[in-house]
Amino acid sequence: MSTLATQGTPAVLIMAKAPRPGLVKTRLHPLLSPPRCADLQAELIRHTAELATSHTPRTYLALSPHEGEDAIRTTVSAGVRLLLQRGTDLGERLAAAVADAFADGAGPLLVVGTDAPTLTGGHLTAAFTALQNHDVALGPALDGGYYLIGLRAPHTSLFALDPEVWSTDRVLTATRALARDGGLSTGTLRPLRDLDTPADAAALLRDPMLPPGIAALLRPEETSCP
Repeated sequence: MSTLATQGTPAVLIMAKAPRPGLVKTRLHPLLSPPRCADLQAELIRHTAELATSHTPRTYLALSPHEGEDAIRTTVSAGVRLLLQRGTDLGERLAAAVADAFADGAGPLLVVGTDAPTLTGGHLTAAFTALQNHDVALGPALDGGYYLIGLRAPHTSLFALDPEVWSTDRVLTATRALARDGGLSTGTLRPLRDLDTPADAAALLRDPMLPPGIAALLRPEETSCP
């Protein structure tokens, strides 16, 4: 059974890690150095936050508690509302951040990460449009996960996946099953590629939709000869 849309402020919630060398984008280390990966993460956060703030009335950025505001505040505009992630796994952290955003008056809410650099305002608009007729909007990632989940109400049960399922190719299927079991209707967006591996980087560098600033950081670093 569909639920009534939550009456609040349409918003985007960005889940992110602070750009610290050696702790972010580690699967790209065969291609990029840890400091370059940190620079890439900072640019991904900046790009995603800029996109969200230009297309929605309100934007949240949820960071892990130990990362703090100082590590990220210079990367995003002052209008972005910072939240602290809580929980022992990604599902718990997502549920807590979504609950915090809805408690702050957000809704409908789009939840995104920073790993889909070809995400556009058109995708955000399509997600909000889908939520006019569905309880949940899902943006499938090519790796079997999702780059976006939109919610008309705080359906935090959708994040109650087994911790071993997160970061696998079963995330999207498992989430759809939870929505179906909960009687929630689901709308689906166009799929996008996540940026996780050197193979993803190579594919995205051939995509004309990749922002130039991210493309520049994805190209292999030149090393000087001794």
